[in-house]
Amino acid sequence: MASVDDVMKAMSTVMEPELGRDLVTLGMVKDVVVAGNKVSLKVELTTPACPLKDKIMADCERALASLPGITDTEVRFIPRVIAAKTVPDKEAIPGVKNILAVYACKGGVGKSTIAANLAVSLALDGCRVGLFDADIYGPNIPLMLGASGPPAARDNKLIPLEAHGVKLMSMGFLADENTPMIWRGPMVHGAIRQLLRETDWGELDYLVVDLPPGTGDAPLTLIQSVPLSGVVLVTTPQDVALLDGVKGIRMFRKLNVPILGLVENMSGFVCPNCHHETAIFTKGGGEKEAARQKLTFLGAIPLDPAIAQGGDKGVPLVVGQPNSPQTKALRWLAQIVAGQISIANMK
Repeated sequence: MASVDDVMKAMSTVMEPELGRDLVTLGMVKDVVVAGNKVSLKVELTTPACPLKDKIMADCERALASLPGITDTEVRFIPRVIAAKTVPDKEAIPGVKNILAVYACKGGVGKSTIAANLAVSLALDGCRVGLFDADIYGPNIPLMLGASGPPAARDNKLIPLEAHGVKLMSMGFLADENTPMIWRGPMVHGAIRQLLRETDWGELDYLVVDLPPGTGDAPLTLIQSVPLSGVVLVTTPQDVALLDGVKGIRMFRKLNVPILGLVENMSGFVCPNCHHETAIFTKGGGEKEAARQKLTFLGAIPLDPAIAQGGDKGVPLVVGQPNSPQTKALRWLAQIVAGQISIANMK
């Protein structure tokens, strides 16, 4: 009969594909039980949104099946999201393990759509997720997630609203939607800090922050205030968007913020009738720019009327059309980003 040591030896042949080390060395194999011809154990993943968990499961089952006398195996995944490392002069938000920014230097490229679907995708994978709308001048997240304020308060903290499994906070919950925010930089700086730190986020694996476009006060406030696990850059394929995008890349590099990768939004139009994809802008500009900048290319998201329709109705595409090609691309994006954060936090 196989022993626990035999099981651990077999499991030491199973590699964590992204981290490049075996599960035993990484301390990810837990609660091994051998009872007759059956082996049961748990594998501790670094995120519920692990993009390669199917491969890890198959490799585990194959390794255990090689043990003499073992005919029944039970492998269960348990998540343990690793918190970002502390950063000097930047105060973490209590209970929040990772802060992830979504950014575009140019407006109109669908950044908020990516942020909303990214947050909801992580929640669908079992992560504890918050979404902070840092666009003081044009908060769109309340509409896109179908939530409206005002938020309640408890112990001098704002209680975030919830929609689609995600905790939400936005200036859109606190101000009349028809009232323009005519504020100078210091007021924007103060509002972002206050909303971010005076919200009771609870325990979160990921806090996604939808940054406003540009290189002004709002993104700088966030970068200088809290430790960011990384930033996802959003662009469209045409040169004018990529030209502005390069400025954002240089800003984050200058401020030593990890860039998790670049996603190309609106990569082509998908006809809702025949499902044929047509390149409205130039094709593949985002992927080429990612290669030039030595960044991870996080995928191309085709343009589909259903994305805009879902945002207007408060139902993100990943919820409203779970089997669409665009949803599959967005869900994969979320898993790749979660994996990138895990890799960085394990170093």
